[in-house]
Amino acid sequence: MSYKAYFERAQTAARNLDVSPTRINEVLEALAAETVAQTVHLLEENKKDLERMDPANPNYDRLKLTEARISDIAKDIVNVSMLDNPLGHILSDKMLPNGLHISKISVPLGVVGVIYEARPNVTFDVFALCFKTGNICILKGGSDAAYSNQAIIGVIHKVLTAYNIDTNVVVLLPKEREAAEALMQAVGYVDVIIPRGSQGLINSVRKNSKVPVIETGAGIVHTYFDETADLEKGRAIILNAKTRRVSVCNALDCAIIHSSRINDLAAVAKPLGEAGVTIFADQRAFTALQNNYPGELLHPAGDEHFGTEFLSLKMAIKTVDGLQQALEHIAKYSSKHSEAIVTEDEKNMEIFLNRVDAAAVYVNTSTAFTDGAQFGLGAEIGISTQKLHARGPMALQELTSYKWLVRGNGQVRA
Repeated sequence: MSYKAYFERAQTAARNLDVSPTRINEVLEALAAETVAQTVHLLEENKKDLERMDPANPNYDRLKLTEARISDIAKDIVNVSMLDNPLGHILSDKMLPNGLHISKISVPLGVVGVIYEARPNVTFDVFALCFKTGNICILKGGSDAAYSNQAIIGVIHKVLTAYNIDTNVVVLLPKEREAAEALMQAVGYVDVIIPRGSQGLINSVRKNSKVPVIETGAGIVHTYFDETADLEKGRAIILNAKTRRVSVCNALDCAIIHSSRINDLAAVAKPLGEAGVTIFADQRAFTALQNNYPGELLHPAGDEHFGTEFLSLKMAIKTVDGLQQALEHIAKYSSKHSEAIVTEDEKNMEIFLNRVDAAAVYVNTSTAFTDGAQFGLGAEIGISTQKLHARGPMALQELTSYKWLVRGNGQVRA
């Protein structure tokens, strides 16, 4: 089948999709149950993908499904089903002096293309969110997750068929790279493309797509431990942000420490050493950690270690002499995803919150919370790092647009 045929089927499904909110919720609940029921099958297919990838690859953890992760995916699908329907909301309503009644209502984006790498959970997340919002999704997963994605689409199609719904509401393109290229050229068929993955993937889609793009994904994340920071809070926050799950975009990449607290750095870093984190430290931080951190895990930082999304048990440490220097470092290297400060100074809190340009800005908590489910959104299609249309976790509201409805009674314009 040609790529154009995939796009035409999706477009036809978009025109004909007419499923009530109640029915949508029933389908999602059934999908959650069927997902759990198919756990063994999903793990078997996922294993085929895992066997083709080096476990040392940072994407290995993203690719891996487990019984617990499948259970969590099913819970997220149920959470989406329980959220309010975002469609048909009256955003504006007014009567003009000439008698025209003008209203603005929320509507689906239409056909949403998503290009992503080795993250099979994205297949579930995107379908659930798009289906809930009346959108059609065309998916181009990475070849690394080909078996997993095919199995997941099989589960989704089984449920859709049981409810007599066109299975083309979710289309999985072939694994070949040419499919992504075709999707990026599908003007007139696809309304928006959302890349979800590495900075390289995002840059490629932004450069080559003729379809409008919403950027999501890459996270170069900092946490600033200032002169007033509580030691125990900071140690726990930095450890959690770095080690909770290293392959995700909200994981910590660089800890920034105020020079007046350099003597506390060994205590802050001790749990990181126990977790096996490799540190690339600037000169002052390196000196403070020598003989206080496992030698095989401590290295001098080079320029290349700042502004790097590690996606592994690695991180950088930068020493600064004040908040202004910390802000300048973040402004230079941030991907505008998630940034945090650990401080007990209320003035510093407000300055940091107001001046840091990122989708999510934190005070005294871990950046690991940048997540649609954690934000109470049910799930996410990605974390937008741009400012047009959507920013931060993209969930139901961010998958809608709006249109104007104008009702008259014979008015003509002079």
